[in-house]
Amino acid sequence: MPSIIPSYVYTFFALSIVGTLLICTFSAFAVSVKQDVEAEQLINLLEYVAAESCEIISTATTNNSTATVRLLLPCHVGEKGYWIQLRNDSSSAWIEGGLGTTPVQTSLTVFVPGLVAASGLYTSGYGFAELECQVQGTVTFLNLSEVS
Repeated sequence: MPSIIPSYVYTFFALSIVGTLLICTFSAFAVSVKQDVEAEQLINLLEYVAAESCEIISTATTNNSTATVRLLLPCHVGEKGYWIQLRNDSSSAWIEGGLGTTPVQTSLTVFVPGLVAASGLYTSGYGFAELECQVQGTVTFLNLSEVS
């Protein structure tokens, strides 16, 4: 009779380890899925800002004037804050974004067609994002800012 009790204890211990491994695996998978969904939502926001940028650039260059549009962006992506930044170099302009409150180098970028001088930063919150496009001679300026 005493030899049967240790086998039950060993079986219970083994099942506890297997259960813990399964729980950890499913938790890691759930976190991974949540991060993928948040990244996809952020890419959708960047594409929305890029589409609005194309529209406002087209309007401003056609009329040779200044155009402004307010963007309705969500307060959070998932449960996290985010930031969107306009940048450019000598050959192209792009919109980049990331999760968190401080801009860092990121791989989430969407390019804006056309040659524009782009600048500005929007950090998520309860204000609006405002896109402004100015045409000054042959140079087109695109600026993103926060409006409370």
